[in-house]
Amino acid sequence: MRFLPGILSRFAQSYPLVQVEVHCESSSQLLQRQDLDLSIVTREPGTEIGQLLRQERFVWAEAIGFSPHEQTQLPLAMFNTDCFCRAWACNALDAMERPYRVAYTSPSLSAIMAVVSAGLAVTAQLQSLITTDMRILGEAEGLPTLPACSIVLVRNPR
Repeated sequence: MRFLPGILSRFAQSYPLVQVEVHCESSSQLLQRQDLDLSIVTREPGTEIGQLLRQERFVWAEAIGFSPHEQTQLPLAMFNTDCFCRAWACNALDAMERPYRVAYTSPSLSAIMAVVSAGLAVTAQLQSLITTDMRILGEAEGLPTLPACSIVLVRNPR
């Protein structure tokens, strides 16, 4: 959501004859596909493949003006179960014995952010994805620090 518009625009200007197809899927699904020339995927530290584009921290966030983090059982809006960032968030909460429930799941970042923007849940996302209507949460709000991940470019060898 943050970087792709600029990347696609510059690419189209530089290579006007190249036809681009964009597929938005989970990193695990993109890595299984054999029909894509390039994929930008998120990887856990130590499992990087391809070309490292950037490393970025995962953060907790909620909508400004709402406080779902104050609920006894923390409501989460997260990607579906095949996302390692969901496992990171849940494992971090389990380690500190913080009660939570995954209240909203979706493969769509837009859907997750809509739920969070409505004040219904907290999410854990890449810091660059946190919009101006949200605030980042941390230890002061009783939430654990989350690790960074790697964003990599993977080329199809074929």
